[in-house]
Amino acid sequence: MNSRYLIRSIIFLYFITLYMLPLRPVYAVNLSVLQKTDVVFLFDEPLRHTAEKAAGLYPQLREELEKTLGWQVDFLPTVIFVRDSSTFHGMSGNNIIVAFAVPGRDLIVIDYSKMKTDPFSMDAIMKHELCHLLLHKNIRRKNLPRWLDEGVAQWVSGGLPDIILHKNEVLDQAILSGRYIDLKKLGESFPHDSRSLTLAYLESKSMVEYIIHKHGTDGILLLLGHLKNGDEIDSALMKSFSISLRSLEKGWYNGIKKRATWFAFLINNLYEILFFMGGLLSIYAFLRVLLRKRSYASEKDDIDP
Repeated sequence: MNSRYLIRSIIFLYFITLYMLPLRPVYAVNLSVLQKTDVVFLFDEPLRHTAEKAAGLYPQLREELEKTLGWQVDFLPTVIFVRDSSTFHGMSGNNIIVAFAVPGRDLIVIDYSKMKTDPFSMDAIMKHELCHLLLHKNIRRKNLPRWLDEGVAQWVSGGLPDIILHKNEVLDQAILSGRYIDLKKLGESFPHDSRSLTLAYLESKSMVEYIIHKHGTDGILLLLGHLKNGDEIDSALMKSFSISLRSLEKGWYNGIKKRATWFAFLINNLYEILFFMGGLLSIYAFLRVLLRKRSYASEKDDIDP
């Protein structure tokens, strides 16, 4: 390593330490640096192979994200791989978080110990968090509801949340019981307990999927475009789809409730349904045997002298 690169690395580590000050606890260990023209990776030295693999994946996932949203990643993100789960937990404040982004500082922090937990993958996690940074680069924080931020990030990364728990029945149960979280509450922040946080992520994902189902990919991009131009969510929804936030939530709720009701009906009547299907199969099998016997008898009559 030449002296210029060494000095640059020391300075960079100094600034990254400052970046981490608001996080708990401060992650001020001796990190190695892998710097490319479009991304920087910080990591414990044993994770060098992981950082090199991530550096190879980054150009493609950045290009895919730019193509999906139509916005350029014209900033230099820094990705930190944290090897120790307890250290990451202290930084994120939640033990089910896999990764998080720090908008305004172009920073992505990933818990390496959870990264290979199914269904997570390195490229999906990085794309998810990079999407957060890109959204906040283009939309003012007060104009970007948290549910939309998370929902879009899950959409572009193939539905991947940055939390461990991912149980769709949590959403169905909340809808059927009427205990889902109001969109206005999810606009500002997400809850911290595991079940409620899972519900918040699932609602966000489901809401964006609903918008795309009703208005197509162009619809969600139109909505984001109005937010980028300075509209708040209510104004952006009205300009994009001529509906209010309340109307959007009502339409989404009715659709999810119908699906959840049918799902609950199937579960609650599973024994009867299986018994009925078994009866139909038995009747079908009996008829096939009967037809075969008649066919055999008919053929026998034809060949008898």
